[in-house]
Amino acid sequence: MKALVFQGPGRTAWQEVPDPGIKDPADVIVRVDAVTICGTDLHIVKGDLPDVVPGRVLGHEAVGTVVEGGGDVRSVRPGDRVLVSCISACGRCRFCRESRYGQCRGGGGWVLGHTIDGTQAEYVRVPFADLSVHPLPDAVDSAEAVLLADIFPTSYEVGVLNGNVRPGDTVVVVGAGPVGLAAIATARLYSPARVIAVDLAPSRLAKARELGADAVVNAAEEPEMLVGDLTDGLGADVVMEAVGVPETFEMCTRMVRPGGRVANIGVHGKPATLHLEDLWTKDVTITTGLVDTSSTPMLLRMLAAGRLPTSSLISHRFGLGQMEEAYEVFSRAGDTGALKVVLGGPRHDDLAISNPSRVQKT
Repeated sequence: MKALVFQGPGRTAWQEVPDPGIKDPADVIVRVDAVTICGTDLHIVKGDLPDVVPGRVLGHEAVGTVVEGGGDVRSVRPGDRVLVSCISACGRCRFCRESRYGQCRGGGGWVLGHTIDGTQAEYVRVPFADLSVHPLPDAVDSAEAVLLADIFPTSYEVGVLNGNVRPGDTVVVVGAGPVGLAAIATARLYSPARVIAVDLAPSRLAKARELGADAVVNAAEEPEMLVGDLTDGLGADVVMEAVGVPETFEMCTRMVRPGGRVANIGVHGKPATLHLEDLWTKDVTITTGLVDTSSTPMLLRMLAAGRLPTSSLISHRFGLGQMEEAYEVFSRAGDTGALKVVLGGPRHDDLAISNPSRVQKT
């Protein structure tokens, strides 16, 4: 098959690699029908995550069709269309029993495109399938569903839930990329008094308005002053960092009110300064987190009911073989206006099913 292979900082290639096979009875093999690119993938390519080794197939988000399964898999069978979650969960360790799948110590967590080969390929092996893939209703579009593999559960869990957004809150989202926009959309579910979006790109601020931001401000135009003006100098109840650079994290800590919450969502490749000389008296809560995807079933129900604005986040579509072009467009989002780019795999009239009797659906 073909896959996007990380070859070291700054270098990737769409190339032939061996087909994946079942390694554990809990595995499934999924034919990739839709896949996307995450900001974390860009961090990997830049060399910000040194534990990703050259030769790794990238990607951790996909929708596809099960073509083979191990003997222990019970929730899906060959022929089923599924969402491949960005997090794999063993289901047995302490953290999985607490539904904190991102911290799995039994061989799961964020493994796809990180410590094992990922989804930016024609086929992918998914471990711990019973907790790591989700059957999709026929009415759910694959391109929209793939946004629930990572960005929507990430923004909801790491941003909205960790930030404890409540009715009447003033919420600031710093970074109006795909995750920040999803955070705006899901924060609105909790009836905040206002949501303020901060970004450098006018096009992204316009999209933030479209998704429900009550006010927008360019990051170069003193957003802290606007937040102060809108809150009578108090500061925001919740500030979400959705960029991943020291400057934006430090900006968030300056905009939060005493007793408020800063929820860091962004992937950081460099140290950020924690200004305790200013914060130590303010009773501020700062949270970090890797998504658990425990909210994915609920978000899928909302998507099926038409309650999530997934389609408005898709800015570009490519064929699966256009992976390198899609990376170029996504990495230059300031010039191209890219939000989420979705790549569709080849369609086949006949899907080859390997050993269909090996997976029993309960």
